[in-house]
Amino acid sequence: EPDVTIVSGLKDTVVAEGDDVTFQCQVSHENARDVEWKLQDVALQNNEMNEISVERGKIHTLTLRKVTEQDIGTVTFRVGPHTSTA
Repeated sequence: EPDVTIVSGLKDTVVAEGDDVTFQCQVSHENARDVEWKLQDVALQNNEMNEISVERGKIHTLTLRKVTEQDIGTVTFRVGPHTSTA
């Protein structure tokens, strides 16, 4: 299995309370396994507050819905041993 690397990392974002915010990370190969999103070191699941998706096989997207002050912190995208933070 090829080593999947991060081609385009996360970008720092400032957003108003109550708005949605989206983070994107592009990886080198499609159908990457061992992918994880975290907020403040807590693993995120796909649910009504966190939308996790993959576009065109390589662009991994996390949307945090209706953010609050409690959502302030570091977002981390990990694929295998590689990470990107914002």
